[in-house]
Amino acid sequence: MPDSSLAALILIVALAIGFGLVNGFNDAANAIATVVGTRVLSPRNAIILAAIANLAGALTGLEVAKTIGKGILIPDVITNLTVISALAAVIVWGSIATYLGLPVSITHGFVAGLAAAGIAAAGTQSVVWGKIALVGSSVAIAPVLGFAGGFALMVALLWFFRRVAPDRMQLIFGRLQWLTAAFMAYSHGKNDGQMPIGVITMGFVIYSGNIDLWNNVPFWIIIVSALAISTGTAIGGWRVIRTLGTRVTLLRPVHGFAAEASAATVIELASHYGIPVSTTHCISSSIMGVGATRRLSAVRWGVAGNIVTAWVLTFPICGVLGYLFAKLLQLFYSG
Repeated sequence: MPDSSLAALILIVALAIGFGLVNGFNDAANAIATVVGTRVLSPRNAIILAAIANLAGALTGLEVAKTIGKGILIPDVITNLTVISALAAVIVWGSIATYLGLPVSITHGFVAGLAAAGIAAAGTQSVVWGKIALVGSSVAIAPVLGFAGGFALMVALLWFFRRVAPDRMQLIFGRLQWLTAAFMAYSHGKNDGQMPIGVITMGFVIYSGNIDLWNNVPFWIIIVSALAISTGTAIGGWRVIRTLGTRVTLLRPVHGFAAEASAATVIELASHYGIPVSTTHCISSSIMGVGATRRLSAVRWGVAGNIVTAWVLTFPICGVLGYLFAKLLQLFYSG
């Protein structure tokens, strides 16, 4: 049933843009953390590259947006109340995590908030648990693939270029990292970058009752969402960039190349199947895998432990916030 509350639609669009900004503050910063950490690109050039590649990614597929928009809750429970509650939850937690310099999954935060808001509104039967299980499995699988891929690719590169002088390696991979940084930002746009697209489209479907919008998402929604993420990256992601780019392990261009190539490949595969994964999980674990090729002590496991703790806390924190916001909004609507 359509919900013709124009004020609620405007609020959802505004919160979705805020969601995109927070995504840029935190998640999108992951896309350029390694290329900034290796000093291959200046922060300004890295942001420009990320903005262009993020937009390209968002324009080349909408499978993840559809999963977020119509796959987490049963259709009758996708209402203004549940969407607004989930957005508020992830914006609050994402802002706190970014302030603390902790890379977290904005994608999974929204999923947790939306599912909990659905439970608050209509009980556990409102959640599509099969889709939740798919998203949950990616939380474990994607970091493992990222770590293993980064480790294996780095070992292969070190063996293949074992007779190449370090200065020559620096030059070669300094140029190649432009490509992997663009690939990483592109894959972010194709997966995490689709979150605001899915949310805004969800708002218009609720408002109009026109489910055909999922088959023909308006182009302006894609543009607005991509601009929100790019703006967030430009103005607020530096604490997260420093954490991943400089604090986890020492990165050289060859390490950045291996980490980006591995993480972006995992994200691209997930996007193809419409599975929301975390750029944070993929690139963080890839960086750890690359660093571990030198020796295990080359990775600052204390910093890595803080990152993993933030990953885990994202689910219960956003879930509790989503549930509480939904209950508060129920009081407002009933009043």
